[in-house]
Amino acid sequence: MSPEEIEALFTRRDGTYLFARWGRPIVPVVFGVLDETVPVIKGAIEAMVTLAGHRMAETDPELGANLMLFFFRDWDELLELPDLGRMIPDLAPLVARLKQGDATQYRAFRFDDDGAIQASFVFLRMSDEMAAIPAETLALTQAVQVMLLWSDSAFANRSPLAVLPDNGATVLRPEIAAVIAAAYDRMMPVAADDASHALRLFARLRVDPAP
Repeated sequence: MSPEEIEALFTRRDGTYLFARWGRPIVPVVFGVLDETVPVIKGAIEAMVTLAGHRMAETDPELGANLMLFFFRDWDELLELPDLGRMIPDLAPLVARLKQGDATQYRAFRFDDDGAIQASFVFLRMSDEMAAIPAETLALTQAVQVMLLWSDSAFANRSPLAVLPDNGATVLRPEIAAVIAAAYDRMMPVAADDASHALRLFARLRVDPAP
């Protein structure tokens, strides 16, 4: 990837550059899926954490779980969840906007004093189209999108995943994998709001050749 392509991954629609990565071990919890689906989702998260050289844990000392994934059929179901309104400010107006826009997913992040990701909340409305996506593909897509604070348009035109032509397997695009690995380099900051950060990422890219 070129420096400009990397910069675009973290440049929001309003033109501002904003990057953040997790600053603490990730502790996921999943709501609204069958028991057999939970390992698939947590396995995808673990794969991304391993790629990044980051860490997972059994519990977060402040929050218990700091990565919460909710699967449901209708946005109004969120309004019935106890205490969710304390974690997501202005939940009712947010649900109204998501319903009006016929959205199928939404991610919210919290940050610590250093600007690093402290917690993330993933909401997936399982429309017929979403339900048709294989669980492994859906899980990997969401795992990729919570590892970093990507731009709100980073994957609007191209998925972070690719399908291998020889066996049809769905995998993470190598250039996106390289960006994630570079972002978690111990010499890189946990957060940045200057586009020069993209040049530092570019200098650390390691893309493995295709098999």
